[in-house]
Amino acid sequence: MKTSLEKKFIDLLEKHQNIAHKICRMYTYDADSHKDLFQEITVQLWKAYPKFREESKFSTWMYRVAFNTAITLYRKKKRRVQTSPWEDYDFKISSEGYDSTLDDNLKLMYAAIKELNDIDKALVLLYLEDKPYTEISEALGISEVNARVKMNRVKTKLKNILNP
Repeated sequence: MKTSLEKKFIDLLEKHQNIAHKICRMYTYDADSHKDLFQEITVQLWKAYPKFREESKFSTWMYRVAFNTAITLYRKKKRRVQTSPWEDYDFKISSEGYDSTLDDNLKLMYAAIKELNDIDKALVLLYLEDKPYTEISEALGISEVNARVKMNRVKTKLKNILNP
């Protein structure tokens, strides 16, 4: 039987799982890697959840944990990171059907975003989620002014990538 902590976690995760899927889309290149990263993010979120102090929104905290997990697993591709076995956790969440068939413009935009560095990718993803700059700065650990300046620079980079 699920504890109230597990139930609350699963409810929050199901509600905000699109955050993890977007991060997976940015840091993986195929469906299997996407599933593996999503699974690892879920495990890391569960491990960290008892320490979540609700000083920020769950979605902001989730984004930070998911982003750090993706960076840890995929930044150094030569190094093999040990992931946690999924079977060790008895809770399962219902997953939104992830549809990888996107229109050509969206594919071009994602390809351009993938060319950015890790911090810029994270910034763009939060911006596309319509997060306020206060939340973006909190999630990335930078000042609000710095987040705004970086976003303007990233917009210019994306324009140059899309229209060389």
